Amino acid sequence: MRTTSNASPFNPFRAAAAAFAFAGAAVVSAAPASAQQMLCGERDGIVSTLSDSWHEERTAIGLSNTGAVYEVFSSPDGTWTILLTTPDGPTCLVGAGEHWETMMLQVAGEPV
Repeated sequence: MRTTSNASPFNPFRAAAAAFAFAGAAVVSAAPASAQQMLCGERDGIVSTLSDSWHEERTAIGLSNTGAVYEVFSSPDGTWTILLTTPDGPTCLVGAGEHWETMMLQVAGEPV
C-alpha cells in the first residue's frame, strides 16, 4: 500500500485535494442535491498534476447527454481518478482510489 510522507495510510481524497492545491486549482463549492462539496479547478493544471505526481494518464473518456465529459485516469501502480468537465468550464473530482484494473473488452460471440 502506498503511504504518504507521514507514514499514514494512503487516502485518495486527501491525495486528490493535494493534487488540486499543488496545481494551483481554485477550489469551488458545488451544491448538488446531496449537499457535498466537490473539488473543482482548471483542467490542464489538474491533469498535469495527476501525471507528474501520481503517474496517472487518461485511460477512458465518455460524454454524457448533458455535454459533460467524464475521464478516467489511472497509473501502473493502480491509483485512479475520475474527473468531470462541464460544458461551461470547471473540471471536478468525482472520485479517486487504488487497485484500478483494466479489463479486456470481449465482443459478444468472439473468443477471448
